[in-house]
Amino acid sequence: MHAPFVAIDEHPLLDAGLVVLELPSSPGGFHTPDVWRALLHHGAAAPLRADDHVRAAVRDLLRHDGFKPTGRNKPSSEYLLRASEAGTLQPIHAVVDLGNAVSLHSGLPISIVDLDRALPPLRITIAPPDARYVFNASGQDIAVADLLCLSDAKGPCANAVKDAQRTKVDANSRHVLAVVWGTRTLAGRTGATLEWLLGLARAGGLTTSPGAPGPA
Repeated sequence: MHAPFVAIDEHPLLDAGLVVLELPSSPGGFHTPDVWRALLHHGAAAPLRADDHVRAAVRDLLRHDGFKPTGRNKPSSEYLLRASEAGTLQPIHAVVDLGNAVSLHSGLPISIVDLDRALPPLRITIAPPDARYVFNASGQDIAVADLLCLSDAKGPCANAVKDAQRTKVDANSRHVLAVVWGTRTLAGRTGATLEWLLGLARAGGLTTSPGAPGPA
């Protein structure tokens, strides 16, 4: 599958990283490699480590346009840290586990989107007023107005807090877009995070290709 064009609106802080992951097709499904699984544990050795400076910078990115990244709306990377510290961060789906592992240690939120469920055109932009979507199988929704989001033809579908249920991966997913929600105030961190994610993905048997930013 060719990398899709993703238009990215100009933003003073956003430093987004994009990569397309292709999962191998097999009758038993693609299972999480042990290396990825081990990285879900608190204190696992990793080339990147999040700290309070990283967490503050990510929150500043999310609040820049008016969104409040607190409480249930805090960055997904902070949820992962808390779950890992509590020993409750468990494998979910191979490519989600990969994103979670890299996000946990880098401190940058990472969205995982099934490209076969998303409807082009794709764009990273600020969500409009009253924008919201369902984010889990139970039907719970989140208000995403004023938040940087990946949007498709139906509207916002992913961001640094919670991804939409309608474009989440499942056992049948083969083509996945990973979005690293980095910030320019953490120079070089998006690139380092992408490089690590790509290395893990390739070592685990995934085919990778760079995301293709399109004209805004």
